[in-house]
Parts: sequence; structure tokens; C-alpha cells
Amino acid sequence: MCRWAAYHGEPIFLSEIVSDPAHSLIAQSHCATQCHTATNADGFGVAWYDRRPEPGLYRDIYPAWSDPNLRSLAAQVQSRLFLAHVRASTGTATSRNNCHPFVSGQWSFMHNGQVGGFDTFRKSADMMIPDALYGCRKGATDSEALFLVALGLGLDRDPKGALERATAAFEARARAAGATPAMRLTAAFSDGQRLCAVRYASDDHAPSLYYRWSDSRAGWAVVSEPLDEAQDGWIPVASGTFLTVDATGIRLDPFRPLLAQAA
Repeated sequence: MCRWAAYHGEPIFLSEIVSDPAHSLIAQSHCATQCHTATNADGFGVAWYDRRPEPGLYRDIYPAWSDPNLRSLAAQVQSRLFLAHVRASTGTATSRNNCHPFVSGQWSFMHNGQVGGFDTFRKSADMMIPDALYGCRKGATDSEALFLVALGLGLDRDPKGALERATAAFEARARAAGATPAMRLTAAFSDGQRLCAVRYASDDHAPSLYYRWSDSRAGWAVVSEPLDEAQDGWIPVASGTFLTVDATGIRLDPFRPLLAQAA
């Protein structure tokens, strides 16, 4: 399992989430407390938005704690909206193309969890990606495939519905393959204006997800784990929830992939 953190609000230095807090994302790369593996050392990445519609992207295969370039970048770059991720591979190679976040146009996407039995239907999943988007398929992860399929299903006009439909399609294939768990999913993604996040699983073990408003930063943080050991003020997100943060505030809606499939 991986760890990630996202932010939407007034511009802050990336370091205020990535490296400065006691339980920062870099700290979670070697001592995570709410996932099966404490170490998330199979690469890292940051996508951030500034004055251009497309995000900046920095990814590498090193453990986040050992890359001085990440700390330097985080200490200098300010952003109003960014996604940051530390990776623990669930089977695919440790390569830059398999590091999150993934980017296509103005969209960025990162994921923690797994799609059961993905190796048995990888070709089928890839065939769901529209031709116009297939050039963005650089790696081999289930996460990137899920992102591009959702993008092809209308992420621009209906983020929740598109991800519900993509998740339902992948979960159906996992169940057909007899894989358990069929789906475990926490993800965050953005088009540069809104930040979306989701927590869902086909069993009772959805990966953890929290959010909190910060008066000092004047923004929302959405994270796999609280950034401080006290955990004060962090609100846990229930499984089966889709979260949207935009200029109007935060909204939580039901996330129901199987109903989307039936419709």
C-alpha cells in the first residue's frame, strides 16, 4: 500500500505537507502507521498547479526520504493545489513511469490500494482506454489504467460518475477472475480547479483517508494518514464516500460503483 497527501487552498510551500510536519509524507515513506507496510520506498511523485492549466510533475524511483532534490523543491515551490505520493509497489516494477501521480492534460491522479487479479485482465483493461488517450499509458500499473479509463468515461464533465463506472468495470473483471479483494481504493485527482478524493473497497478494509481544514494555511488537506501524531481535528472519511473540494468548500457524496454499473 502507498501513502499520499493532497492540498487545496491558499498557496503554501509544498514542504508544509511533504516534509515539515512531524508525520509528513516523507516521514510516512519510512514509518507509516495506518497501512500494512510501514515502508513506502518504491518511488515518489508530486504534481502541482500554478499559473498554467497543466500541472508540474516531479517523480523518481528513489525512496522519498533519501532524495535531497525533493526536499529542496518542496522548500521552494508554492502551490494552491497539489498532490504528493509515496509508493509501495503491489507487483509492478519500480520505474519512473509507474510512480504516481499520473498526468494527462490538465488532470493529475494518484491511488492507494489494489485491483484484484489485475494481471489476468490487464489487456482487457488497456483496451478500455480510448485511442486518443492510449499514448498517455506509459507504465504498467492498475492505477494508471483506472485513471485513463475514467478519463475516457467522462471525468471532465462528471468526475464521480466516471470514476464509479471505471471502478465498477475493473471490479467486475476482478470478481470474474476470482480475485479477492476485488477492489481497494483511495484516490485523489484534480483538473487544477477542484480536488476530488474517494475511499472505497469491495470488502471491509478500505485504505484510510482523512481531511482537515487549516486556518493557518487557509486550505484543505486530504491525506492517507494525519500529518501529526496527535491527530487532532482530522476527520476520517467513511468507506463509500466521494469528496470534492473547490472554491465553495468541501462536499461529501456516496460513491457507489456497483449501482453505476447496473445503471
